[in-house]
Amino acid sequence: MALLVVVGTAIGLALQSGALRIPPEWNPWAPLAVADPTTLVTRFKLRRLADDPVACRAALDTSALRFASEPDRSEDGNCGWRDAVRVSGLPARVGTPFVLTCPAAVSLALWEHHRLQPLARQHFGQPVVRVDHYGSYACRNVRGGVSGRRSEHAGANALDVAGFTLADGRRITVARDWAGSGPASAFLHDVHAGACDFWNVVLSPNYNAAHRDHLHLDRAPYRVCR
Repeated sequence: MALLVVVGTAIGLALQSGALRIPPEWNPWAPLAVADPTTLVTRFKLRRLADDPVACRAALDTSALRFASEPDRSEDGNCGWRDAVRVSGLPARVGTPFVLTCPAAVSLALWEHHRLQPLARQHFGQPVVRVDHYGSYACRNVRGGVSGRRSEHAGANALDVAGFTLADGRRITVARDWAGSGPASAFLHDVHAGACDFWNVVLSPNYNAAHRDHLHLDRAPYRVCR
């Protein structure tokens, strides 16, 4: 065990110093770039952004998201946000712009680039041009959860996605298409599974009735994918 620790430490120092060179997407100490191929270390890099606002903003700058910085906000009742941006495009349209913490915005960018758009082309041969949502920030508790516990929405750390519009104008909604058996349902289930690669909590209509019409995506400090 001691030998493994020594070897691991040596490899880590070599990677950080540049003495050992591997592709950046496999180097856990290299900056996260949204367009890089995803690997086993992508989630590690993503997790580190929560404690490093500068690195988080640098990662977000490598994405195609359209966003603007938001000043920190604090409200009574443990609500508000820090280190957040207002997202106005993915580049797919999003309707009303919404506020997300920087780490959540990076999760959104990774999901859109590496899962949502490739899956749309796989299932339908065309991209998603609009993402419909029910918003991100809301100063409230978890619905149907632990009494008094604040939702991740209360910190702008979550987004509720209602559906998608394809390039040919076809609309796919969670409320109508999740439980079906056709390509729209298959697409939604794959999109849900893909979101679990980049978000910590992903809830669907399979979770409870409160999520019957949307996918809930958040960056809580624990993992749930249902």
